[in-house]
Amino acid sequence: MKKSLLSLFIASALLAGAPIVAAAQASRPAAATAQGSASKLVLDNSTRVLSTLEERRDEFRKDRSALKRFIESEFTVVFDQNYAARLVLGVHGRGASDADVKLFAEALSDNLMSRYGNSLLDFNQKLRVRVKSETSLPGNRGVRVSTELLRAGGEPIPVDYLMRSVGGQWKIFDVMVEGISYVQTFRNQFDGPLRQKSIPQVAAELRSGKVKADAPVN
Repeated sequence: MKKSLLSLFIASALLAGAPIVAAAQASRPAAATAQGSASKLVLDNSTRVLSTLEERRDEFRKDRSALKRFIESEFTVVFDQNYAARLVLGVHGRGASDADVKLFAEALSDNLMSRYGNSLLDFNQKLRVRVKSETSLPGNRGVRVSTELLRAGGEPIPVDYLMRSVGGQWKIFDVMVEGISYVQTFRNQFDGPLRQKSIPQVAAELRSGKVKADAPVN
């Protein structure tokens, strides 16, 4: 079954679950502190979230507000929205205030959730996650956790999580589904509008639905 990349981006970020404390001494390099625990976070919480979606599927279908609360409680905690937003903004975010970046981050997140959150209920009910590897990112920026989404009757879907330690907690700042980056996808999409309008203006259009976050179908 074909699903939009955005659905997979959201689902993949959600599957990583809530953050855990990075088990490391403050004096050790960030990349070194990440080894092992980031992969365990992805695997353990993916299993927990998939189980919750399976157990509460009927409830969520009847009560979309409950689904929305569940998504927000997971996604907004684990995903480093403001840092990811700065990466999406790219050159347009240079010198931008934290308030403007936060405004854009929240507008993008809300736009995605309102359009694609319900698609989580359509995911294969026998979906499983397999962790393949964990490697350090250049410049001690964090780690890449490479996984596969295993589905009945279909080829595995490669999903990579780029993660960094923030205040001793693991946060996702990019998700790569079949090699396509969340950050790069939206950087490309919003480059044009941001050349013509300010960050608050683009954020307002996202909020209103005049502009919609979009991506190709896999």
